[in-house]
Amino acid sequence: MRNARSRMTAELRSAREPSQEQLQRFEKFLARTYQKKVPLHWEKDESMGSGFRLQAGSDVYDWTLDGRVRQFRDYLRQIQPGQDSLLPLMRQAVEDWELAVVPEEIGEVLTVDGEIATVSGLDHAQYGEILVFASGIKGMVQDLRRGELSCILFGDGEEITAGSLVRRTLKTAGMPVGEEFLGRVVDALGIPVDGRGRIHSEDRRPIETPAPGILDRQPVNTPMETGLLAIDSMFPIGRGQRELIIGDRQTGKTAVAVDAILNQKGKDVVCIYVAIGQKTSSVAQLVENLRRRGAMEYTTVVCAPAGASAALQYIAPYAGCALGEYFMHLGRDVLIVYDDLSKHAIAYRALSLLLERSPGREAYPGDVFYLHSRLLERSAHLSDELGGGSMTALPIVETQAGDVSAYIPTNIISITDGQIFLESDLFFSGQRPAVNVGLSVSRVGGDAQTRAMKSAAGTLRLELAQYREMEVFTQFSSDLDDATKRQLTYGQGLMRLLRQPQYAPFSQHQQVIILVSALSHVMQDIPLEDLEGFRSGLLARMEEAAPDLCRRIDMTGLLSGEDREEITELARSYLEDYRSGGKRGA
Repeated sequence: MRNARSRMTAELRSAREPSQEQLQRFEKFLARTYQKKVPLHWEKDESMGSGFRLQAGSDVYDWTLDGRVRQFRDYLRQIQPGQDSLLPLMRQAVEDWELAVVPEEIGEVLTVDGEIATVSGLDHAQYGEILVFASGIKGMVQDLRRGELSCILFGDGEEITAGSLVRRTLKTAGMPVGEEFLGRVVDALGIPVDGRGRIHSEDRRPIETPAPGILDRQPVNTPMETGLLAIDSMFPIGRGQRELIIGDRQTGKTAVAVDAILNQKGKDVVCIYVAIGQKTSSVAQLVENLRRRGAMEYTTVVCAPAGASAALQYIAPYAGCALGEYFMHLGRDVLIVYDDLSKHAIAYRALSLLLERSPGREAYPGDVFYLHSRLLERSAHLSDELGGGSMTALPIVETQAGDVSAYIPTNIISITDGQIFLESDLFFSGQRPAVNVGLSVSRVGGDAQTRAMKSAAGTLRLELAQYREMEVFTQFSSDLDDATKRQLTYGQGLMRLLRQPQYAPFSQHQQVIILVSALSHVMQDIPLEDLEGFRSGLLARMEEAAPDLCRRIDMTGLLSGEDREEITELARSYLEDYRSGGKRGA
């Protein structure tokens, strides 16, 4: 750097040649600023108009009309309007503003290749810093080399040409945040794309921040109920947990996440859905479903569709996470869905190959594990000293032919606190959600369940595992004893009860009633095709006959022995009425 300084020269560009007195003033300014004599050369440039541009090394002092307008615009952006009118503030800002002698670092585009631009002249730019090109497109520094750097572009690279100017912003990529983002659809830069006007942001958070440390966290012990019986009973999710949803294409992964969002209605949980690499029509349909069911009031959708650049798909989950952290640090609970991280990894692989980074397994770069770990580790249940907020992550990963041993699935399985594996065979057989009991797991377990749910679920998972084993074994035998047949019928009934229509999450007391009744063998002899109708009628009878019991389970999360007996008695009573009245119920 010292050698570079010793060879520093300065260049003055203007439309008219400066006088000798003016040149001497420039030379004194350079000597005072850089503590040495700097050779100065003048070059005529008609585009400067009545202003001038002085460049010393990589520092640029731009006193052209464009430069002054840009400096004034940056000054106006710092105005924080309150409840008063904005006009007096702007009038005062115009009166107070003075053109500052502030150096800018301006570089030059060397090459543009798709979504990557190579820039020279920005010697002090930092990794992750935002750059602004002459066309207005922004980019983010992703690769630093001697004398040049590479950045990913957040727009159409065709508008950028070799030789055009690039300016530093001295800022890292950030996401505007605030309460007004709830109910809105935004892109990865926080710009609304739902056609409902501008969003007033209350703050701005960097998209990349360190994950909370161990001392800043507290145990995951509060349920984040999804409303799905198969998940809440056997693979519970706690607030602050990271639970992976994994399975082949078209097995209901997004449906599970959407039902989890719908189940947060009225529970003061902020939901964020990050769509990565999906069709715009699919995202629009999802938003409409959420809006129709009143879930958009507490939900923000961050959309980086398949038509967006790989750079926007790359930063989208980090932008959604930054918005979630804003609410988490306010002491609120957040549920964030990343749909899906396999497409996110593909976008990052494309950028890395364009940046000429060495490919590794499946052509992914070596830091692809860090790509997702630094994202998912930011989900946490904060300590009470930090407000006690939480952010629960539901990352989604798509597998190929059920192969959970592929590179990206194994990476994310090792980062998360469990996975819900959705199996194609179960899905196509009508079991929805198609949760595979054997391969799914929650590493938080019963700590994320209420006592009522833990008591009601009992041996459900064990009995289903025994049923699956027996089902496989009995495929090779046609002569079964009565006990085995009864066990198979019982297991088939439990699997049928775990079926649940989309957009119809169960409340906690409904799940408890179903589990207690089923595990008490009340529904043992109900034909499989009638079980779902029986279940609906039973829940309606319970709401009518024991409303206090239902309300008590929801409010306290407790299930006493007397409550269990009351549920069983009411279920048996309803069973008798159901049998006597046929399929009509009571």
